[in-house]
Amino acid sequence: MKELIIIIIGSALVNNVVLSQFLGLCPFLGVSKKTNTAAGMGSAVIFVITIASALCSLIYTGILVRLHMEYLQTIVFILVIACLVQFVEMILKKYSRALYSALGVYLPLITTNCAVLGVAIINVNKDYGLISSIVNGFGTAAGFTIAIIIMAGIRERIEYNDVPKSFQGSPIVLITAGLMAIAFCGFAGLL
Repeated sequence: MKELIIIIIGSALVNNVVLSQFLGLCPFLGVSKKTNTAAGMGSAVIFVITIASALCSLIYTGILVRLHMEYLQTIVFILVIACLVQFVEMILKKYSRALYSALGVYLPLITTNCAVLGVAIINVNKDYGLISSIVNGFGTAAGFTIAIIIMAGIRERIEYNDVPKSFQGSPIVLITAGLMAIAFCGFAGLL
């Protein structure tokens, strides 16, 4: 149990996928304009990464390793992730039309979000079992959600501040992301 707690804290805060590993920056910067949209994207990413971690772990150990076809891991993982994202897209389109519209093009981009694929590959590289893979996937997705919601909250406040013209738009967002990354470095002493 202690090992799982270390994995979840490490993946969510210490090795935050966005702010420490710089994976998943496209949706992080693109969807973090409003907190509601950021929370919706975070929920979708939590679902996709957690389920993808479980499925990829099962497929890797149950099929690819047994057939000595480990070299196909990237292709297989991408196919699993693409199927999960299509499933999430169908569910959101049917049950939450507003969130589906708000996420727009960024919802299908979860398929190519390198954070999702990165977690699956990290799980394999660290020889995590099924439970550890699920916990690492959930922790990573929770860390992504924390980062994107914090960024959205900051961006909503920046909108009403007097920002110099040369820093308006993307420059101030990138500076904010950099400052957040520095702040998250403070969690490095946690483990």
